Amino acid sequence: MTILVSGATGNVGRPLVDQLLAAGHSVRALTRDPAKAGLPADVELFQGNLADTASLAAAFAGVTAAHLISFGDDYAPLSNAPAIVDLALRAGVRKVTVLKGDLEKTELDNAVAASGLEHTYLAPVEFMSNTLEWADQIRASGEVRDAFPTMPSALVHDADIASVAATALTSDGHSGKEYWLTGPEALTAPARVAVLAEVLGRDIRFVELTRDEIVAQWRDEGYGPDDIEFFLTMRTTPPPAGYTPLPTIEEVTGTPARTFARWAQENAHAF
Repeated sequence: MTILVSGATGNVGRPLVDQLLAAGHSVRALTRDPAKAGLPADVELFQGNLADTASLAAAFAGVTAAHLISFGDDYAPLSNAPAIVDLALRAGVRKVTVLKGDLEKTELDNAVAASGLEHTYLAPVEFMSNTLEWADQIRASGEVRDAFPTMPSALVHDADIASVAATALTSDGHSGKEYWLTGPEALTAPARVAVLAEVLGRDIRFVELTRDEIVAQWRDEGYGPDDIEFFLTMRTTPPPAGYTPLPTIEEVTGTPARTFARWAQENAHAF
């Protein structure tokens, strides 16, 4: 199979490339800057992104399956979804996975569903890699300043999302499914800090911020009102899957979901 991976240098796309190569598939990577992609030499690189329809025709040509993302720059829903699906169909693509970034169905979700393509939606909860947002303050002060310390998250390892995508793209029985993807445990922010402290072998202190303080911090980081509203929803009234570990990853891939402790060990150098 020749499989196109969009967002090939991203948190999910990069491990997906590696997993598909390891399984013996030909991989075509869609990336904005091939010169800086840092992908294995046997990956076929195409410059472009899903939001730019003109950049996609050559990338789709001869592709059997494709991994798509339902959002573009700044996590905005794609406005060219019908054109993406039309190109995929004309190129002979038979199967796609769609990485969702929103609770609501996007134009791409709907266009894929109406297309006749075999399709699988991937709906991950919080990525474990989001924890890298704490890296600077941990290195600088040995503490994590965050809010909502009692809200647990069933955060998921990025490579497990990739494993589900790889399985859906290369095997049958997944068409029309929407897979909510979680890790094997639900952890509060202080619990995650404790895991990091144990893995790193040093004290890390959790400092609780108020709601107003965390909102001000998000504003200072450049997030707009819609982003902040979404963050608050996920921190205060998330869907049950956001804090309820599900067996989906093991059911789909046959391998248990990776733990946060494993993620912390793999990324200890960042802290």
